[in-house]
Amino acid sequence: MSLFDQGPLLTGGAAELFAAARVAYLGTVRPGGEPHVVPVSPVLDLDRVVLASEFATVKVRNIRENPQVSITVDEYNEDWDRLRAVMVFGQAQIIESGYEWERIKNLLEEKYPQYPEQSPIVPGTSVMLDIRVDRIVTWGF
Repeated sequence: MSLFDQGPLLTGGAAELFAAARVAYLGTVRPGGEPHVVPVSPVLDLDRVVLASEFATVKVRNIRENPQVSITVDEYNEDWDRLRAVMVFGQAQIIESGYEWERIKNLLEEKYPQYPEQSPIVPGTSVMLDIRVDRIVTWGF
């Protein structure tokens, strides 16, 4: 197996690592082409990655201009032969309300029970980001 395995779908150990991750790093592109990377709390939902954001964040503004994103999770180990990571590339869609908004909110609150108390997801101020997976890159699997 090569260091980097590429494929269109998130399956097997890569899907397990992604689903278990408590934090991921979302990369977007600012209008001038500068990268913007922030930690996020994702949920793997079949063939897509979903997360919540406040409405007026840099990442949301960037996605409105350019929906191309990447999102990465990793598992560090002092033994570098045991490093594992998954990078997902795709198109992000912003969901502002409706059934899908509520469904994603429920998925997020199930995985992250601290949401309601510490960072409430609220209609009108929170949006959902729905990232359709186009391609993945993995290593360590």
